Amino acid sequence: MKRITTKNDFIKNQRKQKITILLSQLIIVILFFSLWELFSNIGIINVFLYSKPSRFINTFIMYAKEGLFHHVYISSIETILGLIIGTSLGILCATILYFFSLIQKIIDPFLTTLNALPKTALGPLIIIILGTSYKGIIGVCISLNLIITIISSLNYFCSVDPSLIKMMKVMGASRIQILFNVIYPSSINSLFSLLKVNIGLSWIGTIVGEFLVSKEGIGYIVVYGSQVFKMDLVMMGVIILCFVALIMYGFICICEKVYIFSKDKKRLN
Repeated sequence: MKRITTKNDFIKNQRKQKITILLSQLIIVILFFSLWELFSNIGIINVFLYSKPSRFINTFIMYAKEGLFHHVYISSIETILGLIIGTSLGILCATILYFFSLIQKIIDPFLTTLNALPKTALGPLIIIILGTSYKGIIGVCISLNLIITIISSLNYFCSVDPSLIKMMKVMGASRIQILFNVIYPSSINSLFSLLKVNIGLSWIGTIVGEFLVSKEGIGYIVVYGSQVFKMDLVMMGVIILCFVALIMYGFICICEKVYIFSKDKKRLN
């Protein structure tokens, strides 16, 4: 009976902590926008340069009737495709390099050099190669998360407990069996964290690509607003970008929790 009470108390404390964190986050957001509105009204913040919440809310309502959600949809699809392709390709390349150490040693300095390059500066070159359509934008998006995915995934794979791998080899397991039964399962939590980072990198790639060539998307809205000095439009685009990125981040967090829950359930069974 005492053990049940302790377990219930633990669950209650966890729920209270989650509620406290969520409320604290909401308070921070509300306070931020409230102070922004207040300082704009009393003249501390230049409304022409930085706009204010009430103005870009009105702008959102107005543009929502004029195809705003189409722009959000286009940018979201480009980002999701870039995220999936870049991350999947990066993990695949890291897997190949992990099993072929000679190739890994040959490629390693080139990966380090490519990672040091400012990928956003290579955006125009990528778009020239792939074209000025959505392919070019997705290409820029992939370029930002591909190299970091290869390097990070390779480090995760190399950090797996070698005793587990040796035990699998002693039992006669093939490379594929070791990969799917030891390497990937041991690295899955780290790969989820990498995926969260790649969301931000993918959005950067999409917005940079849209800055350069697109005539639709959130990046186009921001560029157009800055060209015609409509800061309300610019800030609206930035806030929408943050909101959509937060939704994608939340979706990855949910997938991670579902995976952990299913893993724990299998372990108990």
